[in-house]
Amino acid sequence: MFREMRRNKQLLSMEDTISVMGRCTNGVLACLGDDDYPYAVPVSYVYYNEKIYFHSAKAGHKIDAVAKNPKVSFSVIDEDTIVSKEYTSYFRSVIAFGKARIAEGDERIEAFKALVEKYSGDQPEEAKLKEIMGCMQSYIFAIDVEHITGKEAIEYVRAKSK
Repeated sequence: MFREMRRNKQLLSMEDTISVMGRCTNGVLACLGDDDYPYAVPVSYVYYNEKIYFHSAKAGHKIDAVAKNPKVSFSVIDEDTIVSKEYTSYFRSVIAFGKARIAEGDERIEAFKALVEKYSGDQPEEAKLKEIMGCMQSYIFAIDVEHITGKEAIEYVRAKSK
């Protein structure tokens, strides 16, 4: 159903792919927008329990697009170093495909806790709990990941094999 990566020598292991997802702080959600134009929007996220979670206002382009068609892709760039003398950049990135939905109940609370921990882990526990329990003005979306791959520049692959 999903294409295999053409340059499979550059494929990251699943462990490295998950590490990238944990390190990055924002990604790009891509979905089918108005009049079937692609709609790609940057979001803060957390990769938790093999799902991607992000928060959203309860109205807007993201909500409308996902309601119309829940199939999405999500990408992150972990590294992108320009190497001008080689006319290239050394990169590491991940792309995931799946279906987005609104998380509810215990899943919503657990995902919200994971988001708060990722972005505000240094805050007092009481403040974090208050934020989690008091925030009802936003949705928490879950992307049920169906396929995920990471890729890195061939130069990184070569450096590992030395």
